[in-house]
Amino acid sequence: MSFNPSFARLGEILIHEEFVTEDRVKEAIVKQNNFGLKLGDTLIKLGYITERQLLTALHAQLDYDIVKESELMELDIDVVRQIPEPYAVENKVIALREDSDGIVVAFVDPENLTVLDSLKKLLGKNIKQEIIGETTLRDTIERYYKSIRTTSEVEDAVDNFDFVAVDEDENEISISSTSDEADAPVVKLLNLIIIEAIKANATDIHIEPMNKNTRVRYRVDGALREVMTPPIAMHAGLISLVKVMSKLNIAERRLPQDGHISLKTALKSVDVRVSITPTVLGEKVVMRLLDKGDFGFVLSSLGFEEEDMAIFDKIIRRPYGIIIVSGPTGSGKSTSLHAALKEILDIETNIVTVEDPVEYRLEGVTQIETKEQIGLTFSTALRSVLRQDPDVVLIGEIRDEETADIAIKFSLTGHLVFTTLHANDAPSTVTRMIDIGIKPYLVGSSLSLVMAQRLVRKICPYCIADYEPTEQEISDAGLTEQDIAEAEFKLGTGCVHCDNTGFRGRTGIFELLTVDPEIRGIIYEGGNQDLIREAALNSGMRTLHDAAVIKMKRGVTTIREVIKMTIVE
Repeated sequence: MSFNPSFARLGEILIHEEFVTEDRVKEAIVKQNNFGLKLGDTLIKLGYITERQLLTALHAQLDYDIVKESELMELDIDVVRQIPEPYAVENKVIALREDSDGIVVAFVDPENLTVLDSLKKLLGKNIKQEIIGETTLRDTIERYYKSIRTTSEVEDAVDNFDFVAVDEDENEISISSTSDEADAPVVKLLNLIIIEAIKANATDIHIEPMNKNTRVRYRVDGALREVMTPPIAMHAGLISLVKVMSKLNIAERRLPQDGHISLKTALKSVDVRVSITPTVLGEKVVMRLLDKGDFGFVLSSLGFEEEDMAIFDKIIRRPYGIIIVSGPTGSGKSTSLHAALKEILDIETNIVTVEDPVEYRLEGVTQIETKEQIGLTFSTALRSVLRQDPDVVLIGEIRDEETADIAIKFSLTGHLVFTTLHANDAPSTVTRMIDIGIKPYLVGSSLSLVMAQRLVRKICPYCIADYEPTEQEISDAGLTEQDIAEAEFKLGTGCVHCDNTGFRGRTGIFELLTVDPEIRGIIYEGGNQDLIREAALNSGMRTLHDAAVIKMKRGVTTIREVIKMTIVE
């Protein structure tokens, strides 16, 4: 007798399709009451099936169409907003499209007749059901209802915005006298900009004047994306409000200014570093968002290859020496160092940090934030640290000869020192220390490890697809015949989960230069970075480019990211 899925139970269909074994279905049946979930959701929670496999089984059993991922990128906002956001979230539904027969709605649970009946009453239309995965629905709801919220709130702010005529030099704003200050349009708009940035896990907010409007962009996963364009008439008000909040001079519009704002939102506490600079069109604001919550990273989650992890883990447990992490701004240097401190933190070790600013809070670590306006500079703070009986010292950044000199002295007196330096790769970091003014023999005798790092974007797992690179891309990425043969070239096509970027999250690539006797000898003799690089490569150092290619081969990142983030030597 042939198998008919229409008359079969869900577990039987999943077994028949070979998505899961019979033993695992039996295990899930036992556990589903404890979880308070249906069988399919229990199997997903246990990691035995994927959402796509569950949808395939439901389609076979109930004959509902599965929502096409491509359609989710182009929904009509006016159709989506027919179902209020709270209702959509609670009942796990979203309106897809409307035609003469009624409205097509995606359901996570199409068998929930109570939701179906209430939705018919709510919309007053015939409902046609399609099925959707819960994660896909959640990301789709966030994408479209965020757009609805943002659009309506920006429109509301603009509608209530009163401004006066201005001359060429002054761009004043006048808030309506009937409005409460807390409800002032500019206040609403700035609040919206910051809250949505926090929700999007943005690291930076850019508010910049254009000819006809203000452009607001967020940096997410290392790339900028435009989120809104309020009218240019609101720009001066936004800048003034940011200045007031960060205690800067409102009247000064010709010179750059820096400040900071501490915010406590319902989502989390955030420290905002503010930079304002004049441009030909007006002042531009860049706000860096620093999470003041607990530090959640561990070394094993940063992206180290196994061999590099073993080297790094061994050296951070040494009793003395300097470990330098180098790279540009936003390359994850502080994250790596704080993860290292978290790894070696114990009751017997006194760890002290001097940072500007304190980006992450670590329980059990003494953290000092410099304040140059009152004279608490890196060098001042570090001199006092020596009297705090430290075992391990983290210096936020080596910026000058004085700070570098103190770091060297710490290491030579039996302390383990972690620090960062702006340099392009590991060998040039060594010569940069010498350029700052430190004598080569001091650099050679104190350095234990130099690690250069970058962050590359990871391909979105929901829209990952095979990719055939062009000859130009292969050439630009410097791939060998062996690399091409071993690689699984992938690309994200863009979906609701990754905001149509094709990427979701980032991972680190690392270049570890261990200062062994041969490299130490080259440093003593004042050898240049090319000699240091050659010796390090002969000792087995993997370059940043090599590390990126390994990630690309495994389908973690794309060939385009390799070209964008690394240089072929």
